[in-house]
Amino acid sequence: MTPAEQAGTPTEVAGTPAEVVGPLVRGVGVLRRLTEADGALSPSALERATGLARSTVDRITGTLARMGYVRPAGRDLVLTPRVMELGNAYLAALRLPALLGARADALADELDESVSLAVADLDGIRFIHQATRRRALSVSFRIGDLLPAERTAPGALFATEWTEAEWTRWRRRRTADPKNASFPVIPPVPPIPPASGRKLAPLSPSFTERVERARRDGWALDDQLIEPGLVAVSAPVRHPDTGRIACVASVVSHTSRHSAADLRTSLLPRLRTTVKAMEADLSAAPPEQRGPAPAGLATWTTASKHELGRDFVESLARGLTVLTAFGEGHPALTLSEAARATGLSRATVRRALLTHEHLGLVTAHPDRTFTLTPRVLDLGFPPHARTSLPRLAEPHLRSLAARLQEPAALAVLTADGKEIQYTAGATAGRVLTVHIPVGTRLPATATSLGRVLLATTATPLPPGLAEVRTQGYALVDEELESGLRSVAVPVRDRTGRPIAALNVATHAARRTLEDCVHTLLPALRATADLVQTDLHTASRFTPVPPT
Repeated sequence: MTPAEQAGTPTEVAGTPAEVVGPLVRGVGVLRRLTEADGALSPSALERATGLARSTVDRITGTLARMGYVRPAGRDLVLTPRVMELGNAYLAALRLPALLGARADALADELDESVSLAVADLDGIRFIHQATRRRALSVSFRIGDLLPAERTAPGALFATEWTEAEWTRWRRRRTADPKNASFPVIPPVPPIPPASGRKLAPLSPSFTERVERARRDGWALDDQLIEPGLVAVSAPVRHPDTGRIACVASVVSHTSRHSAADLRTSLLPRLRTTVKAMEADLSAAPPEQRGPAPAGLATWTTASKHELGRDFVESLARGLTVLTAFGEGHPALTLSEAARATGLSRATVRRALLTHEHLGLVTAHPDRTFTLTPRVLDLGFPPHARTSLPRLAEPHLRSLAARLQEPAALAVLTADGKEIQYTAGATAGRVLTVHIPVGTRLPATATSLGRVLLATTATPLPPGLAEVRTQGYALVDEELESGLRSVAVPVRDRTGRPIAALNVATHAARRTLEDCVHTLLPALRATADLVQTDLHTASRFTPVPPT
C-alpha cells in the first residue's frame, strides 16, 4: 500500500486485501486528516498531510463537497456539520447515548461537574456522550475524541477485559508511539527536565498496576494522567446480558475543585448510584425493533458522475454512503440488506464493506452481518461536537448576504421575551447598508426578528401578530428606523420548536415591499432550511446552544 493509502488505514491493520477500494481509502484518509486538524486545512496542507497528488486531493475534496461534507472557506477546506451523519449512524446503532445520556446529564447537573460516557476503541477509549459545564476552566474533550487507554481511568477498566492479543497490540503501539503523538487531541507525554534529577517512569508497569487495581476495586481513578490539574473517577456500566463492560461513566473535574482522593470519597458513591440506574435502564430497554431500512441512499451518485465526469469519485461517494445505511432500527446489516438500503449492487457494497473493515470502520460477524465501530467517529465528528447555532448559521448567512447583496442576521429572544439579541450576522458590500453588531439588543415588537419569534412562541398571542403566525414570516416597514425594511423567518430545532430567527434587511429606496416578499423571502426561507438541516444533524447526539 502506498503512503497515501496508509493515511486512511489504522496502524493495527496489516496487509491490504486485493478487493480494497483505493479511492475510498484515500477519501477516508482525507476526512481523518481534516478531523485531526480540527476541521480545516488548505488543499496544499492536505496534499502534504496525506501524501496524495494535488489533483487527487482536488477530486476527493470536490466529491466530498458534492456530498455536503466539506466546503471552501477562503483558502481552506472545512468540514461541514453534514459530515456528522456518518458518526450519527454509529451512535444511533449503538443506542447507548439515547438510553443513558439523560442519566449522565442529570448527574452532571447534580454534581456541577462534567460527566462523560466512553466506549473501548481497540487499545484506546472514545467518548460517545459529554455533559460539560460552561466555565472559563472546563474540560475540552468532545464526542468522538480518542484517548490512549493508559492515560485514562476508563482505559484501565476496559483493559480488565483485554485478551493477551489485545495486550500485545497495546505494547506494540506503546513501543512505536511512546509519546502518544498519534492521539492529536491530548498533550504528548511531557519530558522530565534534566535539572529535576528525576527519571520518567515507563507507563507500562503503572498502567498494568492500575488495571489490576481497577479489577479489584470495580472503579478507576485518573489522577492527572492527561495533563496537570485534570482528575476523573470512572465506573463501568455493564451489559445486562453478557456482564461485560458496555461503556464507562466518568466524572471529570480539576484539582482546584476536587483532589483525586476527594473524587473517591465524595463523588464516587453518587457515580455508582447513577451507574446502577444506567444498568437498570439497559435491562429494562425493549429489544431494538427492526425498523424500515432506508432505500436508494446512493442512487444519486450516478447522476453526479454523469454531470461531473472524472472530477467526481463515485466509488468514494458510494462507499461513504454505505456507512449511513446503518443506524437506529438496523444496527447490523447483511450484505443484501446494505445493497437494498443503498440501491447499489451486491458486488459494489461488498467491496465497500471489505474496505471499511480493512480501515477499522466496520466489523464482520460470523452470522454474516456487519456493524459499525467507534472509529467511524474519526470521520469529521469531533470538530462540530461543541458547535453552536451562530457558528452553524454564519456560513449560510454569508452566502445569503453575498447572493442578495443585503445584510443578514440571526437573533434569539431574551429570557423575558421583551428583546431580541443578535448572535450572528453577515454584511453586504454596499455604501449604504445596515450594520447591527453581534450582541446588540433591540425591542422585540419593533423588529421582524422579534415579531416572528413572538408570533411562533408567545402564549397568549400578542396583539397584531396573528397574521405573522399564519403566514410564517414577519415584514417590518420603517418602524425601527426610517428607511429600514426587513423580513424574518423562524429557525426550528429537531422538535419543531422555534429557537431563533433569520432576517434580511434593506433600504426602502432599494426594495419595495413586494420585492421583499417575492425576492428576499424565498431566499431567506431556503437559507433557514439549510441552517435547520445542519442544526438537526449536529444536535442529534450533541447539544447545540442557541447562542
